[in-house]
Amino acid sequence: MDTKEALGREYRPRVIDAVLQQALAASGAVVLEGARACGKTMTAMRAANSFAFMDDAQTRRLFDIAPRSLLEGATPRLLDEWQVAPELWNLVRRAVDTTTHPGQFILTGSAVPTDDITRHTGAGRFLRLRERTMSWWEKTGGRAAMVSLAGLFSGTLPKTDLATPDLGDVVEGLLRPGFPALTGLALAQSAARLRGYVDDVARTDIQRIADIRHEPAIVKHLIAALARSVASEVTYKTLTADVRVVAPSIDVETVSAYVRLLEHLFIVEAQSAWAPALRSRARVRTSPKLHLVDPALAAAALGAGPQQLTSDPATLGVLFESAVIHDLTVLASAIEGEVRHYRDSYGKEIDAVISLPDGRWGAVEVKLSGTQIPAGVESLTTVLAQIDTQAMGEPAFRLIVTGTGPTLVTTDGTITAPLAALAP
Repeated sequence: MDTKEALGREYRPRVIDAVLQQALAASGAVVLEGARACGKTMTAMRAANSFAFMDDAQTRRLFDIAPRSLLEGATPRLLDEWQVAPELWNLVRRAVDTTTHPGQFILTGSAVPTDDITRHTGAGRFLRLRERTMSWWEKTGGRAAMVSLAGLFSGTLPKTDLATPDLGDVVEGLLRPGFPALTGLALAQSAARLRGYVDDVARTDIQRIADIRHEPAIVKHLIAALARSVASEVTYKTLTADVRVVAPSIDVETVSAYVRLLEHLFIVEAQSAWAPALRSRARVRTSPKLHLVDPALAAAALGAGPQQLTSDPATLGVLFESAVIHDLTVLASAIEGEVRHYRDSYGKEIDAVISLPDGRWGAVEVKLSGTQIPAGVESLTTVLAQIDTQAMGEPAFRLIVTGTGPTLVTTDGTITAPLAALAP
């Protein structure tokens, strides 16, 4: 469907477009989930041939009178924000059961119903996809892209490019939101909108999915605490200690419940741990790392603009690592890849391990500065030496993603590239 004609807005291509088409060809219905304003409706409209917006008052009245009529229309039919009327799930399930044709429906949602009615009734009928905010490649239209993630898995090495991005450009790119409606705004404007987004999450969105009493200030402070801890194995105990600044009596169970609600809203995403077979006696840590949905949102939650980040390398480095994990996750989705992390009891770690369903995997180290490339090579070499490659196979590639480094292949075969150069 032409989004310009239907909604008055031109569509910006997304990595998930091809993934959605593949899912529609394989399943009766596709559930497209993601944070509010990440672009789900536009992506689904682009693939759909008819639609119904469930958060529209007139559509809800029609649903109350004749619910099955909302399923009528050219396929694929989009049911946007379906979780507003959870009863739609079973109606769609039954409709899918009556036909052998794939690609009947696209359901989009910005929250998982807390009772999780989809858990037991969608097997074999629905495929579930997660749309994230835009990657650097998507925000820039791939202008500087030189290093294909799929190409790395197939053994394609990038061409050398000794040009290095400016730190100011890296900071600006990090602060440029991946929410499509905000990418064209000035940074001050988008930061204000992102602060409003955090406020809406705290005041309104959580109440949509859970009947709880809470002070918005507590949730806002928790989001800021998560922003300070992105890309680290933060514990609920640590988060609770941070939140007690505004809620002295809050306990760990309550904080963990709030984090789960933020996950239901797709505001928080866990980067799970990779547990390979090892040659050493080290024990693999299994705690996930937590990331906010977009690095620019994390910066806004911290009140960090260009000047603050430029003068605070530690915070910039943490947010940059989270930005790299975000983009790798988006790009890997095109090849069914999963992005995890590795850390062992000896303190050795790999920032990102990208694994494919066929068993291939690649190791990624993140370094903000190009001057840190030698340290990154040494770190990867040390950690990979203890992986049992007879059991796990050799890594398809070793990659160091930098902010201000060049694109090249080192003498030991490690690939280095700036984040701006990464492509699907």
